Amino acid sequence: MRSFSSYLRIIVIVALVFGAAEYFIDSGDKPAFIEYPAVLLFLLTFTIILVAVEAVLSALRRLTEVMMTEEQRQAEEAKVPWHKVWLKKLTKTKPLEQEGEILLDHNYDGIRELDNSLPPWWLYGFYLTIIFAALYLVRFEIMDGPDQEEEYRTEVAQAEEAIARYRETAKDLVDANTVTLLTEADDLEAGKAIFQTNCVACHMADGGGGIGPNLTDPYWILGGGIKNVFHTISEGGRSGKGMIAWKQSLRPLEIQQVASYVLSMEGTTPANPKEPQGDLWEAKEE
Repeated sequence: MRSFSSYLRIIVIVALVFGAAEYFIDSGDKPAFIEYPAVLLFLLTFTIILVAVEAVLSALRRLTEVMMTEEQRQAEEAKVPWHKVWLKKLTKTKPLEQEGEILLDHNYDGIRELDNSLPPWWLYGFYLTIIFAALYLVRFEIMDGPDQEEEYRTEVAQAEEAIARYRETAKDLVDANTVTLLTEADDLEAGKAIFQTNCVACHMADGGGGIGPNLTDPYWILGGGIKNVFHTISEGGRSGKGMIAWKQSLRPLEIQQVASYVLSMEGTTPANPKEPQGDLWEAKEE
């Protein structure tokens, strides 16, 4: 039994150390002991030392038992195990041989009832519920604390604020309502690369237009500005004769980048510009 307890103790301690390493060491998606070999080396060394210490202690216990006198051995065997001591404290149960002391007088068809004390864990738990109820009453009924509806509204507002902050950095969550014009050189270069890969067949490399309309003039068939251009690229042009929808092929960030690049071409001079199509678009704040 002691050997089993020793093994169990080693397993629990090693598991706790592994858990602490995973919790406190930032290793991304991989386990800490895989991402950082030094952590694995430490854990292995720690486990070996722990097993060695437990082996030494076990050997000392066996040596002590061998050197005990018969009286000492009997006294040791008569000791109540610690878990039974704690179980008795938690339940306040009477041993089977002492149940006669707590038998009640009434008898139901030969069935007698014991007058056991309430288990301390249950009794103290009941006292805690009374204290909690009193504090709850004072906090929410007397001191006018926030009710569930108010807490819900507060948490929703906090969640919306957190989502808004996340959207500021998570560019792939952008849509036609939240898209903004990109002006950074890296974004425009990325948009240019997408344009040259997917758009030159219809709009020409310089944006002058071919099958598709001229992108360098201020006239737009489905509206100009970053929101309209983003929507047109994402959802496609006019039904039956317009551009295909690119939302299945391009990520939202890529659509934002290519839309920003297209708008940056306005006012440039293509080699063979196509005649204007659509309506004159007046620049507006996006």
